Amino acid sequence: MPTSATGNKRDRGFTLVELLVVLAIIGMMSAVVMLAIPDPRGSLTQEAERFAARAKAAQERAIMDARATSVRVTNVGYGFDRREREGWRPMGAAPFADQRWTDGTAAAVGGAAAARIIFDSTGAAEPAQVVLQRAEDQVVVDIAYDGSIRVQV
Repeated sequence: MPTSATGNKRDRGFTLVELLVVLAIIGMMSAVVMLAIPDPRGSLTQEAERFAARAKAAQERAIMDARATSVRVTNVGYGFDRREREGWRPMGAAPFADQRWTDGTAAAVGGAAAARIIFDSTGAAEPAQVVLQRAEDQVVVDIAYDGSIRVQV
């Protein structure tokens, strides 16, 4: 009994060319999927923007409380402190809790591995550049004297 429409027994199964075409299509589709999957760590620019937003919130808190606040930046992460009579005290509450950089991210301020950026009660700041680096990517968060904060890709 014939198994093909033409009745020819040679038409049973696939040819090697057909199999290679299917494998090539599957390979291209899997490559597209792999390239479309985002980095689970997020982009370095997003991390810099999160840091800049929190630093801006600390600046606004310094103005509202009429008390100096600071951003502690280290190679491991960053945190926020408030100036008290006894010295600098961690702010601790969200969004000012200590944050760690994502895996593979390194930070430097003016070439140093750790620094403190201070916002006074008027919102002015010590000018600083926080350089975030991950592999070959680098993003700079620029904090100006007037307290403005910009992310430069």
